[in-house]
Order: sequence, then C-alpha cells, then structure tokens
Amino acid sequence: MTRGTTLPAHRLPYLPKPLDAFNAAPADEARALLQHCLRCLRWSRRVADHRPYPDLDSLLAAADEAAYDLSPSDLSEALAGETLPDLPEDTYSAAHMALSAAHAAYEARFGHAFVIYLGDTHPDESLDRILEAIRSRLTNDPEEERVIAAEELRRLARSRLGTCLRGATSHKAPAHGR
Repeated sequence: MTRGTTLPAHRLPYLPKPLDAFNAAPADEARALLQHCLRCLRWSRRVADHRPYPDLDSLLAAADEAAYDLSPSDLSEALAGETLPDLPEDTYSAAHMALSAAHAAYEARFGHAFVIYLGDTHPDESLDRILEAIRSRLTNDPEEERVIAAEELRRLARSRLGTCLRGATSHKAPAHGR
C-alpha cells in the first residue's frame, strides 16, 4: 500500500512572549503599559528605561526597587489613580453604603484613595477584608499610613504587571490583585 505525499508540518506564526514584546516595544508603548500598572509617570519611566529584562522576575524586582524610591509627590500621583476594589455583583446595598462611608472617612483623614492588595482573597470575603482593613488603618497616623499605602501600591503593581505579562517566564505564579 502506498501512501500519498506527506503534507508539510503546519507552523504557527511566531508570536513573541509578552515580555519579549514589552522589551522590544517603542519606549512610549512600554511606558503606557507600565503607566496602566503603576499609575505614576516617574515610576513607569524608570522601569521602562531599564529594559530589556531577561525574565518577569527581573522586571518585577526592578518595579519593586523603583517603588521604594518614590517621592511623596510620586506616591500621591500613584494613589490618585487608584479606586476601591470592585465588589461582587450580588453585594447588598447596605454593604456598599458601609464601604462608601468607610472610604469617605479614610479619604477625609489621609487625602487619598484607600488601596489594598487582596491577593488570593475569595471574592465572597473581599468586602469584609476591605472594611476591616479600612477601619484598622483609620487609626494609623498619616506617615505610618503612607508607608502602608505605598506597600499596598507596590503589591498591586506587581500583580498588574504579572497579569499583563503573564505569558513571560517566571518562577513564581502570577499574583492576583483586586
């Protein structure tokens, strides 16, 4: 029995990994992606200017390092771009009112949006975690709260970068944020 000619192997077009695409992107595109994740122009520029990154872990480390050098005005800029995490759709209206009231008290005390990294918090538990954190953090003095808010921003940024560049190779599982 003779067989017909063998068809050539099907080759998929080469699609660069997200990190490769990020490394090769024009500076303004890289900064735009970083601005979406980091919410601060100086932070975004600093990370973009140090491209290329050999792997996602290196990029995340650079973003962390740059976060520690944020000036108070940089931190204010990043905080201004934040909003409260979304609540599950079936959250009852009294919970929305409680969250709005707590957030208003927080903004009045500290002058910026409340930020929290929810990590692996189950969506059904997010409201309780947010309310508990706001109430607890309302007792902080403004400088102590700025340090905590900066750390939460850094964790959110890592999560967003990991999500945007999830196809990049990393030794760690991508973090899940709000």
